[in-house]
Amino acid sequence: MPTATDFKDYYTILGVSKTATPEEIKRAYRKLARKYHPDLNPGDKDAEAKFKDLNEANEVLSDPEKRPKYDRFGEHWNQPAYSEGPPSRGTNSGTVDFDQYGDFDSFIKDLLGRSRNGSQRRTNTTSGFDDYGGGFRSQAPAPDSEAAIALTFSEAFHGVQKRLQFDDETINVRIPAGAKPGSRIRLKGKGRASPFSQQRGDLYLTIEILAHSCFRFDGDDLVCDVPIRPDEAVLGAEISVPTPDGSVTMKVPQGVRSGQSLRLRGKGWTLQKGGRGDLLAKLLIVTPKDLSAIEQECYEKIQANTNFNPRAQLEEIKL
Repeated sequence: MPTATDFKDYYTILGVSKTATPEEIKRAYRKLARKYHPDLNPGDKDAEAKFKDLNEANEVLSDPEKRPKYDRFGEHWNQPAYSEGPPSRGTNSGTVDFDQYGDFDSFIKDLLGRSRNGSQRRTNTTSGFDDYGGGFRSQAPAPDSEAAIALTFSEAFHGVQKRLQFDDETINVRIPAGAKPGSRIRLKGKGRASPFSQQRGDLYLTIEILAHSCFRFDGDDLVCDVPIRPDEAVLGAEISVPTPDGSVTMKVPQGVRSGQSLRLRGKGWTLQKGGRGDLLAKLLIVTPKDLSAIEQECYEKIQANTNFNPRAQLEEIKL
């Protein structure tokens, strides 16, 4: 059982208040995970330890079932006896309303008190479990564990071998190409051990992908914002567009509008089912701030001679 010096305040680790919303917790975790990611701090043991604590804190506080337990029972929230539930008084059902105890320490004191007052150990020949009065099982199935692992876009796209520090063990895990945010990987027998049977459960890793300066996800596709000039939007052009494989040339048709997306098939994310998703190039018309004399003259001529009014449909609108 953790001691007072072992207790980790997950809210302090993430730098959020106890009333923080799930969105605030998520933002805080992503910001700090980028700062302390081992790939950005090679050889820095303090950053590695901080990154481990961040993953542990995020795993608990982002889970709608774990967080209330942590808020109520502190360092005792994940003790096996909590998940089993305390023995009920005068029954053999093995189930009880845990709300009768104010906190985990009250439950422990009550349990130990009844054990000292003559409860007799007996073996359940059906299950093979040892029972102590009230049907309390002294053995429990090995618990599964969860952890988060943060990857760069490049690592997730290509696949990567990572070293994960889980509790006091270093685990090597192969992340296949095409992992996406929220993907889960099961590591059989790598979870925490049951304190009774010493058998280990499974470890489930949830993938977090650090933000990229250009690419973002839209389902199975990638999206990239691509700036273009006003003349390129009006007249059309051939422009260079970034993809995960490097730049490619894309044709922009005449008369595109700002915010319009052009699809590059097979140039997006690696799909775990095979093949590639698409890349959506979102066109953003950017106007120049500093004009040369000839540019100024040309734009003035266009302005003086055009009949195009993009706001014509707004002129009759009123409430």
